[in-house]
Amino acid sequence: MTGFLGNAYLWVKAFHIIFVIFWMAGLFLLPRYLVHHQEALGTPQAADWVKREAMLRRMILTPSMIIVWLLGLTLAANVGLFDGQPGIGWLHAKLLLVVLLSGYHGWAVGYAKKLAAGQGTLPTRRLRLLNEVPALAAVLIVVLAVVKPF
Repeated sequence: MTGFLGNAYLWVKAFHIIFVIFWMAGLFLLPRYLVHHQEALGTPQAADWVKREAMLRRMILTPSMIIVWLLGLTLAANVGLFDGQPGIGWLHAKLLLVVLLSGYHGWAVGYAKKLAAGQGTLPTRRLRLLNEVPALAAVLIVVLAVVKPF
């Protein structure tokens, strides 16, 4: 193993991947919750969606994202991201996608809170299209991490 992590590198990488899976699962689920919640506004079921979304955020989404960032930055530092290491353009692109995905996470959490306040503003069709953002980001991130095209 190279870098400052030494033999711990594979453990850090394994836990990074585990928490990426948790985070992505939450990001796949929350937008679908938002669609159902928005459709339930003004009904007794809306309160159930508020509880589900809050639990998903508190138990899976936000903790997983924080752990992904901490472990991911540790792995990035281990391969020389902050040392100006050549040949890691793929890592810069991956980092950009993760920043954008984190922004999406923030938007989805904010929109869930907006719905909890009883304010639905997006057309259902647009909200359903936004459901696909995490899947597209995941595909691109995995390709960058595995293929390392540049």
